[in-house]
Amino acid sequence: MTVRAHDNDRLWDASASAMSHVVSASGRLVAVSGQVALDADGQLVGPGDFEAQAVQVFENLQAALHSAGATFADVIKLGSYLQDISELGTLREVRSRYLVEPFPAATAVEARLATGDFLIEIDALAVVDANRGPV
Repeated sequence: MTVRAHDNDRLWDASASAMSHVVSASGRLVAVSGQVALDADGQLVGPGDFEAQAVQVFENLQAALHSAGATFADVIKLGSYLQDISELGTLREVRSRYLVEPFPAATAVEARLATGDFLIEIDALAVVDANRGPV
């Protein structure tokens, strides 16, 4: 499986934001539903703390990807939904702890989430080699 970023000099440099403008890949598609800051027992992690919730969301994404035989290196697209878009800088900092180049395409929007307690939700698309991992 090959993942390629197709950024060029006609678009602004997105690497500082741990994202790429355009990504292509071939293989088996893995779709991960929006993850929120709930631990394995269904308890909210970091009430009122955006960074703590973002870290838990990425830990949940990592666990979900692993169950399909994928890692963050296989992610080609992230969709991030924030209660408060002013937290985008914190999201980018946390995201950079988990993602590797070539960075996935990414979108972040301000949105009302399922409950007021959730400050962030992220969904993902990954592509893995057709012969790797669980089906």
